[in-house]
Amino acid sequence: MQQHAEKQAWYKQFWPWFLIVIPLSSMVLSFTMMNFAFNSEDSLVKDDYYKEGRSINLDIHKIQEAKVRQIEAHVVFSDTNVVLELVSGNVDDGAALTMDFFHSTQQFKDFKTVLLKDAAGQYKGEIEHPLQGKWRISLHPYDELWKIQQVVHLPQSTPVVLKPE
Repeated sequence: MQQHAEKQAWYKQFWPWFLIVIPLSSMVLSFTMMNFAFNSEDSLVKDDYYKEGRSINLDIHKIQEAKVRQIEAHVVFSDTNVVLELVSGNVDDGAALTMDFFHSTQQFKDFKTVLLKDAAGQYKGEIEHPLQGKWRISLHPYDELWKIQQVVHLPQSTPVVLKPE
């Protein structure tokens, strides 16, 4: 007895499609990754690393100057502003201070704000949007004689203590 097996067309069977999908999906994924590689910018890579290294040495001198002056500040962040109160230290004339915000992974989120001293002795400045996540905060006067920087996780309910380390 011979059984009669009907032959189906190749496109109606499972295995040819299974074997076609594997290389096809590999090609689609590789073209997608090539598109990301060619069209996105790596903002964390510095072109002039020598100049960057020299500026790090200048920053160390500014941090050491802040240590000599024994500057310490408490900072309170809200959704729209920053309030800074100097607890100790020799800050010359009470002129405006600059606070730089550097996001840990996304350079396009970096910004700075100017903190102006009010009649109560507090420095206040505005921010555009509520801050969330890990930030490196840098505080310095307009003439950049000293500098304090610290990594903080925001938002925080308690004041952030900034002091040179």
